Amino acid sequence: MLKSIFTFRCPRCRKGNLFQSGSILRPGSLFKMHSHCPHCEQSFEPEPGFYFGAMFVSYAINTALFIAAWVALTIVYPDYSLTVLLSLLTAVVLLGLPLTYRLSRSIWLAIFVRFDPDASQKR
Repeated sequence: MLKSIFTFRCPRCRKGNLFQSGSILRPGSLFKMHSHCPHCEQSFEPEPGFYFGAMFVSYAINTALFIAAWVALTIVYPDYSLTVLLSLLTAVVLLGLPLTYRLSRSIWLAIFVRFDPDASQKR
């Protein structure tokens, strides 16, 4: 299950990609999901507003990133100012946004969609 979450694969068959391939040169393309699994046809939008709960997962991930950045800054540069801390946190959020978005959606979908060994054998 963890492998499908961190590789952004369908939680049902663990073969199809959740997200369309994106490019760092076109940042908007990093956030596009398939509507269905290309392998087993599992819907990635089971109901309207399904990913509302993924916001809470994203909040937890960002909190962990904030704490890690704060601790690292304290170790590396103990006499930092508030401006330096806020600049670092802003950079962490902006650079980690595509990963946080994808990871939170992948975790949220994996909570509700269970692995089906028969679905992985369809094609």
